[in-house]
Amino acid sequence: MTTETKPRLLVLVGPTAVGKTKMSIEIAKRYGCEIISGDSMQVYRQMDIGTAKISEHEMDGIPHHLIDIHDPDEPYSVAEFQEQCRRLISEIHARGKLPFIVGGTGLYIESVCYGFQFTEVGADEDFRREQFAFADTHGAEELHDRLKLVDPVSAKRLHANDQRRVVRALEIFHLTGTTLSAQMATQSKESPYQLCLMGLTMDRQMLYKRIEGRIDQMLQQGLVEEVSSLLHKGYGSGLISMQGLGYKEIISYLQGEMNLEDTITLLKRDTRRFAKRQLSWFRHMNEISWVDVTEPANFSTSFEQIRGIIAGKFISDIEYISKQSN
Repeated sequence: MTTETKPRLLVLVGPTAVGKTKMSIEIAKRYGCEIISGDSMQVYRQMDIGTAKISEHEMDGIPHHLIDIHDPDEPYSVAEFQEQCRRLISEIHARGKLPFIVGGTGLYIESVCYGFQFTEVGADEDFRREQFAFADTHGAEELHDRLKLVDPVSAKRLHANDQRRVVRALEIFHLTGTTLSAQMATQSKESPYQLCLMGLTMDRQMLYKRIEGRIDQMLQQGLVEEVSSLLHKGYGSGLISMQGLGYKEIISYLQGEMNLEDTITLLKRDTRRFAKRQLSWFRHMNEISWVDVTEPANFSTSFEQIRGIIAGKFISDIEYISKQSN
């Protein structure tokens, strides 16, 4: 299949709090897109504040997919995400629209962009609970050391505080005898799509300030109450979803393990580290065209830069499509 005959796929990535939501809506309006969420946490119902889930008002009439499709106790995997994206991309094209993946979960997005082949691994909930319980007792570093022993390459890529993915990497080895890194190493970099990959970045200190402001806003919106409600509904701390950033820290506070002030400090630190890991992941995706959005007042300039990137990738009729969607 030649590049010209491959289906087009628009992708926007970047770290948390960089401004992907606002930019993606403007792009979607301009180019007649339907947005596919590339966020592994926004799939969960009732987990809205801590995942910074886009509201219906913010969507501004743009169709969004893969949001609120699972309850918090239902497993979700990169293989499922990939399968759903393949179907959605075909359906969106059939409607005469442009599929547009927006998010910050690197592995999920990369798996779709390059058609990674995954062995159907499944899940072992007992094993997961054992690992999370081990981390609760011995600490995240000790759990991370377990991964170092069996899969040092993945351990180097994953921070100890990213317990969800550390446990998943351990689980993959437990179930298959093959490491996650070995699976990744065999993947092709040939895309089944005509890709336009874009990334948003900004000055690191400004990004950190935005992250801290977002967390303050989440707390004002009721993050503690959201987590408390989930726990009262029976969604325990051992679930993969409840180990997500923002949830595991608040659970520690609700269980009396630390005071609120220390919890907020920890959450801000962990989120800064998470953003740094996101950027590290995306930096190795060489095809991404980066746009610096450090100056919010220059939004229109950044948007024009993005239009130039899209025009360069989707040369022929993309401006025609743009005009038709207005």
